Amino acid sequence: MNMQEAADKADTLVYETFSAVKPSVEWTHDVAEHGSCGGESSGLGDVTRRAVVMTKVSKERRVALLGIIERRWKQNGHKITDVNPNVDFPEIHAESGDGLLRMSLVVGGEGQFFLDVQTSCVKESSVAPPAQKVNGRSYYGEAIPRPNVEDTFWSSSEPLSSTSSG
Repeated sequence: MNMQEAADKADTLVYETFSAVKPSVEWTHDVAEHGSCGGESSGLGDVTRRAVVMTKVSKERRVALLGIIERRWKQNGHKITDVNPNVDFPEIHAESGDGLLRMSLVVGGEGQFFLDVQTSCVKESSVAPPAQKVNGRSYYGEAIPRPNVEDTFWSSSEPLSSTSSG
């Protein structure tokens, strides 16, 4: 597998991760990176794809969003490798079943969600920018602002009841 093929798998994971979220959130690609592994002459490289949620997710709804994504990753055969239950800045880390991808979902300032997907070292090749269409405005190659999209469900400060569908 080369770096572009691995990047395509990472892009698919980003898209599938956010497609699992109902009601949907708006997200954008962040700057992608790629480089050499094991020195310039190794012939190996890795790729990191990043996405940022632009929907404002209230403190009351963050755990629900993390739970949806954690369940999706498990359903797709990914292994959860670490969970940080910090009230303000929770995180989930996982690895794909085949070990090719490592992913993290981190909640940052103002409840903004950051998804990173990094590939293992694969055969070096050129890598194109992410081709997956974002849900919302694309900020690729620009400074990404804090979450700026209001949503009646995700931005609500109403606590979720045990009967809510979130």
